[in-house]
Amino acid sequence: MSELRVTRPGPLTTVQDLGRPGYAHLGVPASGALDPGALRLANRLVGNDDGAAGLELTFGGLALTVSAPCWVALAGAPAPLTVDGLPAPLYAPVAVHERLAVDRPSDGVRSYLAVAGGIAVDPVLGSRATDLLAGLGPAPLSAGDRLPVGRPAGPPSTVDSAPGWTGAVRPLRLYPGPRADWFADDALRLLATQPYTVSSASNRIGVRLAGPALSRRTDRELPSEGVVTGAVQVPSDGQPVLFLADHPTTGGYPVIGVVDPRDLAAAAQARPGARLRFQVVMN
Repeated sequence: MSELRVTRPGPLTTVQDLGRPGYAHLGVPASGALDPGALRLANRLVGNDDGAAGLELTFGGLALTVSAPCWVALAGAPAPLTVDGLPAPLYAPVAVHERLAVDRPSDGVRSYLAVAGGIAVDPVLGSRATDLLAGLGPAPLSAGDRLPVGRPAGPPSTVDSAPGWTGAVRPLRLYPGPRADWFADDALRLLATQPYTVSSASNRIGVRLAGPALSRRTDRELPSEGVVTGAVQVPSDGQPVLFLADHPTTGGYPVIGVVDPRDLAAAAQARPGARLRFQVVMN
């Protein structure tokens, strides 16, 4: 079996697929790629199934060698890709004979590297995804790690390149509840009219936001209850946290609303300092 050998892991590189949904009752979040569309695109370019495991790179910085020639593709945040010492295109299948490197992206946060055959680490609960909160799946990459590569399912795509990065972040559609009634009358109005800044404390668990504080109607404590990916939980300081794929499955702070799943990738790709806006959607 061929393998990838890590010479430089970058700030945070993890193995990700489309996650392990269905285990929230056991306290296990879905995890998986924070920009699943980018992972699907990279996989299709190298002939993989959509759900094959690839690498999620946070702010690039990855360098690898390969034990045998293979096809790769890089999608998501646009980061300079060098293959065998030469610049290589993004959003396209590229043949690698010896080594590759990915620099810091010019925009966005997370890039996705797919290799023909997929990353073939052992699955846990049906997924190869790294879950940073629950500690499931392989650990984040370190220098010297070796990653097995599966047998390619088919040839790479015949397209020269695929649609790439747009960088545009539209307002995040927010459906109020289940605890919107715990907040003051102006809380949803603030979310709908004021921008919130992405904090540097954001991670795969959630996007921490800074902006106008969302005040509550009550000082009561809320017993822990189930929360979903996309939930906007509001701690006692009034600063919202948008839960991403590695979020806890229960929480004791009230959830003012839930972001439409179609908008979560854009939130996950927003850099610290970026300003996000919400669009409240009333059913």
